[in-house]
This record gives sequence, structure tokens and C-alpha cells, in this order.
Amino acid sequence: MSEADFFTKRPDEPRAAEAEAAGLRWLREASTAVVDVHDADERSLTITRITPVRPTPAAARRAGVELARIHDAGAEAFGSPPPGWDGPNYIGRQRQDCIPTDDWGQFYAEQRVRPFAQKAVRVGHLDEAGLTVVERALDAVTAAGITDSVARLHGDLWAGNLLFGADGPTFIDPAAHGGHRETDLAMLALFGAPHLEEVRAGYESEHPLPTGWLDLTAMHQLHPLAVHAASHGPSYGQALIDAARRTLTML
Repeated sequence: MSEADFFTKRPDEPRAAEAEAAGLRWLREASTAVVDVHDADERSLTITRITPVRPTPAAARRAGVELARIHDAGAEAFGSPPPGWDGPNYIGRQRQDCIPTDDWGQFYAEQRVRPFAQKAVRVGHLDEAGLTVVERALDAVTAAGITDSVARLHGDLWAGNLLFGADGPTFIDPAAHGGHRETDLAMLALFGAPHLEEVRAGYESEHPLPTGWLDLTAMHQLHPLAVHAASHGPSYGQALIDAARRTLTML
């Protein structure tokens, strides 16, 4: 391989390159559709370069199959970081906790949604009335007793982190942890993954999902919307409120 076959990134956040490398290696244990890590240290991460091509329905279906295989590889608990990684954890440029717990609702509310919703208030992207709606939704999530086997999540699966190259789909840039499998699928829907129905069909060919699972998509979108409300602007604050209201309706 030549230098052109590699891509090196140098994130500013402390040890973020190492955290991403740990997540990629953990996910790649379950699927070669995860980009390969060639080198990593505190300041930089070198991975295989993926030259994008136009995604096809067949490639999208394969992405769904591979995502299900990654999820099915499991994790120790909800919130578990990649094994052996005890450094900071990030989603994009923002830090987030990875504290193992057996209760998905509690983990999701306390570690994935509430901290970012509160930050969105502090930076002026969400008002107190909106936060109250979000808090009510989180209370409902916690009380609902939602459970599933612990999935090995990508954790930041918007469309830009699912690349399509000549060899098929490739997952990049995770915020890997143990979580609920539908959260990754909900994030793909939120940010417009290509051929989404084919991704879902491929996923269910490998791991069928319960009847009505799409009804709770808004609940699983609370995390990425809260993250974006904290960092990208008030339009995401309103989207977070809308998703919280839909969550309340369904629960």
C-alpha cells in the first residue's frame, strides 16, 4: 500500500484519536466493513482511505447486514466502552460518559440525553420550557422498563459515517459503546442515509426486529438531537422538543 491508501486525522480533543481507534478495533472484531486502523497515538489516527462511490441498493443492504453483525457481537453492559479503554469518550468533539449499567433507560437518560440537553440550555439553544418537555420524556423512558440484549453500537451513525467505496460499505468515526441496537438505526434515519429501506431490510435479514420497532424511533433520536442542540444551534433544540413530545405520545 502507498501513502495514498491511508488517511490520517488529528483531532484536537485530548486522547480522542486513541478513543476512536479503540472503538474501531472493537467494532472491526465483528465486521470487516469497519475501517481498518493502521496506527494511533494520543494525537493522530491513521486509517485506510475510502474513496467514495455512488451507493447502490445492494451495498446499502449489505451495510444493514454488517451493522446487525456488529450489534450482535454484544457488549458487557449498557454504557460499556471498548474493552481495555479507560480514557475519555467522545461523540464528535463532545465528551460523554461511558459508565456501565444494567438499566438501559437509566443509562440513556443520564448519560446520553440529559447532559447534552442541559448544555443546550446553558448555551442558549434550548429554553427551560423545552428542557421540561425533554425531562418528562426522559422520565417516561426510565419508567418504561425498555430492555433488549446489549448491542455493540457504533454510537454516532449518521450518514456521513457510513461510506460506500468500491468494496462496499465501510463504517467510520464511531462513538462505540454498549447500547440499544435501535439507536444506531434511528440515527441513520435522522440524517438521511441513502437507500435506508434497503439498510433496514438487510439488517432484518440478519437480525429480525420486533413488530412496531419504528414507532419508537423518536425516542432513540433524543441522543443525537440533544448532542446537536448542545453544539449546532437552536433549530436542533426545537427538533429535540418535537422528538420528546413524540416520545411521550408513544410511551
